[in-house]
Amino acid sequence: MKPKSFVGMRCSIAGALELIGDRWALLVIRDLSLGLRRYDDLRASTGIPAATLAARLKHLVEHGIVERVRYQERPPRDEYRLTPKGRDLWKVSVALREWGDRWDATGFGAPTVEMVDRETGRPLVLALVDAETGVAIPRDHAQFRPGPGADDRTRQLLNQRTGAAR
Repeated sequence: MKPKSFVGMRCSIAGALELIGDRWALLVIRDLSLGLRRYDDLRASTGIPAATLAARLKHLVEHGIVERVRYQERPPRDEYRLTPKGRDLWKVSVALREWGDRWDATGFGAPTVEMVDRETGRPLVLALVDAETGVAIPRDHAQFRPGPGADDRTRQLLNQRTGAAR
């Protein structure tokens, strides 16, 4: 059974999920972010079936998240690299890792990877940051409001949920 498409839904999360594809694609993006480039390396790292990996890479290339680059002519060999659009997904990966660590999503009791400051070695976490000042903002200060692309349904949902102004 093919999953329902999110195309045309007025939701950035749904649109992003449509472009990314599925959980296998997120693991491919994770590994490309960590420096893997070649098909066999991606397959070995994730354990993904060959046909599934080929389909996910094709999907990611078609949506401009990954680019296919020839590194050898004879025999022809390609590697895969994240585009700027794909590299922008690093925050999504970090958020999923932080959530998985906090709630022990692996069941192994401890994180396998930590994000630290390259210079100090201190742990880093994602934060909401004021776009003008660069100051971190506590979650309880954050609120959603309708954006320029909002339709009536979105406005109604946000007004009902948060009391946001029309």
